[in-house]
Amino acid sequence: MRRRTIVPSLASLLLAAACTGPTAGGAAPRAQERLDLKVGGAFGARPTIVFPAGRPAADLRVDELTTGGGDRLADDDVAVVQYTAHVWDGRGNRLVDSSFNRGVPAAFPVGSLLPGLGRALRGRTVGSRVLAAVPPDQGFGATPPRGVGPADDLVYVVDILGAHRKGASVEAAGGSLSGVGVTGGERPKLSIPAAAPPRAFAAKVLRRGSGSPAQAGQLLVTQYEGAIWARRKVFDATWPTGLPRAFRIGDGTVIKAWDKALVGVPVGSRVLMVVPPAYGYGAPGHPAYGIKGSDTLVFVVDVLAAY
Repeated sequence: MRRRTIVPSLASLLLAAACTGPTAGGAAPRAQERLDLKVGGAFGARPTIVFPAGRPAADLRVDELTTGGGDRLADDDVAVVQYTAHVWDGRGNRLVDSSFNRGVPAAFPVGSLLPGLGRALRGRTVGSRVLAAVPPDQGFGATPPRGVGPADDLVYVVDILGAHRKGASVEAAGGSLSGVGVTGGERPKLSIPAAAPPRAFAAKVLRRGSGSPAQAGQLLVTQYEGAIWARRKVFDATWPTGLPRAFRIGDGTVIKAWDKALVGVPVGSRVLMVVPPAYGYGAPGHPAYGIKGSDTLVFVVDVLAAY
């Protein structure tokens, strides 16, 4: 997606390409033998990797370098991770992607990862560092992303920072703002009046959480619903699937309204906002969502976590 969208596009070598097919089922594999890779650095810090001579074995190999004491990852979870990915070719073993280079963790649904990486992480606990050598047949398949060949073996070092369950939500009562109503409960719904929208931006915290305030530059994990005022039509929402989504806040990656309304809001809050065009997508609008340059938008957002 382009800049200043609702949820940013985090370039990643974690998500499966469409051609790879479904992820492999079953429990996370334990290491068949310890990998001959040497990984340095503390959990949560950028790792260093020393590769042995030669190429890896043909099958998936996994080591749990650090075992955490948190929740176990399941297919329906969204995992927040720091990770580094290399091609293991026995020559340069080049770095192809790293969340550390972007300065913010990544968040992905466990059930949509590369088949080999999904198997490596499924069942692991929050606080764990996992090393996975992923062969091509459990990677991207015939159409890998730029920088990776279809026959490339991949190596990941993944630090699992958090796990967020499908359906996670903030418990809040209903409320209203500028004539817009929102129901309470775990899955709020917006109600927009037939009147013309206000011209000014407005935001209201319907429930103030007890967590740390969200800071500019952090990754926020959210549930949300967005609607177009003029047509009283929901154009995007996470609650129907229940899977939270994450985005970087406070640096212009998302629309101005989200930066203005959510920076400083404590984790565990629910926020309602009315967004005139200047605080949304401006004159270009967002055709993919059916948003015109003149459209005022409405959002209700649950702030589940900040990293």
